[in-house]
Amino acid sequence: MTEAAAPFDRSLLDRRRLRAAAGAEPGADFLLQAVAEELVDRLSLVQRRFAVGVDLAGYGGQLAARLKAGGQVDHILRLERDARFLREGENGIVADEEALPLRDESVDLVISALSLHLTNDTPGAFVQIRRALRPDGLFLAALLGGETLNELRSSLVAAEAELYGGASPRVAPFADMRDAGGLLQRTGFALPVIDQDRLTVRYDTLFHLMRDLRAMGMTNVLRARSRRPVGRRLFLRAGEIYAERFADPDGRLRATFDIVYLSGWRPHDSQQKPLKPGSAQMSLAEALRPKPQA
Repeated sequence: MTEAAAPFDRSLLDRRRLRAAAGAEPGADFLLQAVAEELVDRLSLVQRRFAVGVDLAGYGGQLAARLKAGGQVDHILRLERDARFLREGENGIVADEEALPLRDESVDLVISALSLHLTNDTPGAFVQIRRALRPDGLFLAALLGGETLNELRSSLVAAEAELYGGASPRVAPFADMRDAGGLLQRTGFALPVIDQDRLTVRYDTLFHLMRDLRAMGMTNVLRARSRRPVGRRLFLRAGEIYAERFADPDGRLRATFDIVYLSGWRPHDSQQKPLKPGSAQMSLAEALRPKPQA
């Protein structure tokens, strides 16, 4: 994909994440912490130890820390786009998740928290992950999807259209659960499992929400974003619209985060296979037929 066609400015994403890490505020990483905890809980349901696991672009380090504490992965390799995301003494490499430097069939687990939805070639990244996994290796990931930040998006669009007669994209689009599941299947993963969790966070004002997004490095990195300077007037009006449309009875504002969880396996002969069409021993009609009364 050419740079001009790429939807995300990933160099800008790195800079904003690094700035967020440098000025980290207590509790601002609540979303990453929650997702990291959920991913490690899901991993614990797999009755297996993993010799080599890759924390793919976790940038904040929360996932790697929980993996280490869980003790289910013998060797954890952090892969980050910038060395400044890595901590002293960690086993890590600097690389892009869209150009993995991992040998084919070299790792047992790839796990990723809230990064893959910001890749410009997500199908290509999934294919590379599958190739890097050993047969019967596991891919486990969490992506932002669904209606994430729909309240903020619609409020900003309405305010900008009202004030300037048009609107530019200020919140990234997110894939829905069905699309994410289809991507797993198209890129060759076996036994795919997809589900979605919704986290609703409440804020006093739109500005409190935007402060948290900046502290998580989650502000707008779309290449199509407007470069036109906008004043406080736009955000004040967006805040008013937000309060009119998305406030609870106590006046606090709702912000939605939909997290899509994916898991899939590198195919292996030992895995359960679907039955071939026509191999059933009983027809559906027979299965559904009422049993005779005794």
